[in-house]
Amino acid sequence: MKTKIWANFSVKELERTTKFYKQLGFKHNGASEQLTSFFFGEENFIIHFFLRDVLEPAMKGPISDAKAGNEIIFTLSADSKEEVNRWEKEVRQAGGTIVSKPEEFGEGYYGFVFADLDGHRFNVFYM
Repeated sequence: MKTKIWANFSVKELERTTKFYKQLGFKHNGASEQLTSFFFGEENFIIHFFLRDVLEPAMKGPISDAKAGNEIIFTLSADSKEEVNRWEKEVRQAGGTIVSKPEEFGEGYYGFVFADLDGHRFNVFYM
C-alpha cells in the first residue's frame, strides 16, 4: 500500500510553538487558526501542531499529558558531537527543557533528550 505519513501533536499555544520551532531552524509548513506545521529532516517529515481542543475531538478520546509521561520520541540526527552540543544550547535558548544532557550512550553513540514547550520529546543523536 502506497501512503504518506505525518504526525499530529496537541499544543497549548500556536504562536509560542511556531516561535520555538522557527528558532531551532525548522522550515515552517504553514499555519491556520487551528494548527502550525513544520518540516523535519531531509525527507521533510511533517508534524502538525494542533490546538488541543481542536485535536482531541478528532482523536475520539483523551490526549495524554506529554509532560506527565512519555508518548513517543522522535530522533533528530546530528553529524558530530559538536553539533549535538550546539542543538542542546539552541534548545535551551529557545525555551525547551533539557531532559538529559549530552552524553555517551555506549561506544560511538552521543546525544541528549529535550522536550518542547508542551512536553513532546525529541532525541538529538550522533552515531
